Amino acid sequence: MIKFVLQAIPTYIMSVFLLPDGVIDDIEKMINSFWWGGGANSKGIRWMSWDKLTCLKEEGGLGFRDFKAFIMSMVAKQGWFIMSNPEALVSRIFKARYFPRTSFFDATLGYNPSFV
Repeated sequence: MIKFVLQAIPTYIMSVFLLPDGVIDDIEKMINSFWWGGGANSKGIRWMSWDKLTCLKEEGGLGFRDFKAFIMSMVAKQGWFIMSNPEALVSRIFKARYFPRTSFFDATLGYNPSFV
């Protein structure tokens, strides 16, 4: 239930926006508290570390999603779309706004970047 419901909720937001590390940590803490069963007064028992839980099942983990790696993969997917479809509307808008004089690979972080 945790993997299918709680990890699916922020998937759309993560596919569009680059979330700050604090937000990612808060999401992982919520999943942790739900998984470990800690109530308002207790923290529950931690039988495994979160790093072990995010490992693949074949490696002895439970296969929970590592949100930081997931966000970076979704951002890379957006970059791939921009590079492979330069005539798409979103590609042209991003190019005009964020890297009008360079290519996607040569673009640098500007003075007022957005989370998109």
